[in-house]
Amino acid sequence: MTQEHLDGNTLAGPLSEIFAVDVTTATGRCASCGMSGPIGALHVYGPDPGLVGRCPGCEEVVLRLVRGPGSAWLDLRGTISLKVHLPD
Repeated sequence: MTQEHLDGNTLAGPLSEIFAVDVTTATGRCASCGMSGPIGALHVYGPDPGLVGRCPGCEEVVLRLVRGPGSAWLDLRGTISLKVHLPD
């Protein structure tokens, strides 16, 4: 039995709920050393050409954020997971 997939636009509602919160309070897990902690505890370098958040445990890059005119790029490849606390 094959299940048909849904269009990616199905994610609009759930993702807007997640990205509408203060992400600095979210718990991220480092892909390199496995350390977990709030995004607000990252060691951040920048601002030019963008912001780089490094793990306070191993100093590996956890995230990169670059802003341009009318756009932003967010690279989370150094993060295994991001636990976001949602309001009730």
